[in-house]
Amino acid sequence: MRIGVCTWSLRPASVQDLVAEVQGTGVTCIQLALDPIRTGNWSLAQTRDVLDGAGMSIISGMMAMEGEDYSTLETIRRTGGVAPDATWPPNLHAAEKNAQIAAELNLPLVTFHAGFIPHDRHDAQRGVILDRLRQFADIYGAANMQVALETGQETAATLLDALDELDRPEVGVNFDPANMILYGMGDPVDALRRLAPRIAQIHIKDAIATKTPGTWGSEVPVGTGDVDWPAFFDTIRDTRLDCDLVIEREAGASRIEDIKTARTVIERYTS
Repeated sequence: MRIGVCTWSLRPASVQDLVAEVQGTGVTCIQLALDPIRTGNWSLAQTRDVLDGAGMSIISGMMAMEGEDYSTLETIRRTGGVAPDATWPPNLHAAEKNAQIAAELNLPLVTFHAGFIPHDRHDAQRGVILDRLRQFADIYGAANMQVALETGQETAATLLDALDELDRPEVGVNFDPANMILYGMGDPVDALRRLAPRIAQIHIKDAIATKTPGTWGSEVPVGTGDVDWPAFFDTIRDTRLDCDLVIEREAGASRIEDIKTARTVIERYTS
């Protein structure tokens, strides 16, 4: 179980900046945001060469969706993932380009948010989302890689049922315990146990639940939120999960220090 860090957590301006920031965290593995390369802001060849030269391993990629608005739970419900019709054509095109980039980098896994999957199998929107996810799975599968859906925007039960209906065994789960709390979608330890057979990667992130239903919870440094980390890592052992642990920090002004804190928590429970 390698320990990595999400590149977007460090907000790098360039690949050279990324290397300096990652070195400050004390890890050598990264989950790489693919879209800066796809849009031409970063050079694929330079990114690969600089990271190789620094001895850093890219263990997975991440695709962001166009038009997502995380201002409130309601705005992300409307704009998130593959659900909106207006952003589906550019997102489909982006998936094709990102799959080519990921193949060039020999990545085994790319993760993304699917959007809010309705629980009801008869909901027309659910059918649309699952059909689009099948297209994504086939695009990345043709490039010999797995995809994984971020948790949080639906309960573990809904996600498991959707994966069964999706009928694409290569589609897994990128489990994020903090997202379960931030979206109010259930206890992360229970969700981890339920989803374990489908988990391809874990994001290490923490959060505090909201006291006002319908609003965001708060992301906090790992070890200071509502995730029960001893039980979380016990569940990883109990379910014999063997996947990479990637630290994600999307809030706060001291991200390198917060990532180092998260690394310490991981090492405490895995050593």
